[in-house]
Amino acid sequence: MMLRCLLLAAGLLMAGCDTAEPDWPAPSPAIWEVTSAEGERGWLMGTIHTLPDGADWRTAALEAALAQSSVLVVEIANPGDPETATLFANLARTPGQPPLMDRVAPADRAALQALLERAEADPAQFADVESWGAALMLAGAVSTGDPANGVDRALLAGASEVIALETVAQQFALFDTLPAADQSALLAATAAEAAGEPRIGIEAWLTGDLAKLEQLAATSLLAHPSLRDRLLVARNLAWAVRVDALIAHGTAPFVAVGTAHMLGADGLPALLTARGYTVARVQ
Repeated sequence: MMLRCLLLAAGLLMAGCDTAEPDWPAPSPAIWEVTSAEGERGWLMGTIHTLPDGADWRTAALEAALAQSSVLVVEIANPGDPETATLFANLARTPGQPPLMDRVAPADRAALQALLERAEADPAQFADVESWGAALMLAGAVSTGDPANGVDRALLAGASEVIALETVAQQFALFDTLPAADQSALLAATAAEAAGEPRIGIEAWLTGDLAKLEQLAATSLLAHPSLRDRLLVARNLAWAVRVDALIAHGTAPFVAVGTAHMLGADGLPALLTARGYTVARVQ
């Protein structure tokens, strides 16, 4: 769930969220207000990149924060860019890759085989696809949620000014430059998480249950130290610098990025607290 629905921007790991269950808890996703010593403010919200139909997430607290902010800050500003597929194909395909099953440890092969069967995919079709690309393709193939329901896209649709922290090219480059061992870990994590129950993570996000979200993160690819450092920690550190500057300059940003970027000692709330801000959860 964390890999597929929470970690990265829409268009990277196309989340698979169950659409069959219509009853969802009353929404209260986590939002923080960030205040400087001089009184300048900003807001943080961890997002989910796809949601099933009927999962309402808008609240009065969210609308109030949006009304007071001046700019929406997101991971990428164009998650539906048609050039994404071409960019992905150019980066992810390299001739002469090992057989797909050989790229994960023997203990992970049953889960990968199950994912291939769910995706109705032949391992041979990944002969020229790097392991990170295979992970993203298989995650997308078993997706049942609609990225159009993603929080990021809804917020972008209503924003008058947007700042993107990254581009799609930069995000793909994060994967493309991973060492082979880390790409194999990503592929194995994708297979393992595809067998999980997405509703648990959706409910945890909707209700702002950070303890449950951190528990899910601890069993996702974030349990792999080098992947965590590369895909989460390093990006959070860079983002904290940019958010700091935006708040300090009176921009009043509303920062909406994947929920994994808000969790724990490496999350944006903790990093901004360490930079001298008062960070208070307001929902």
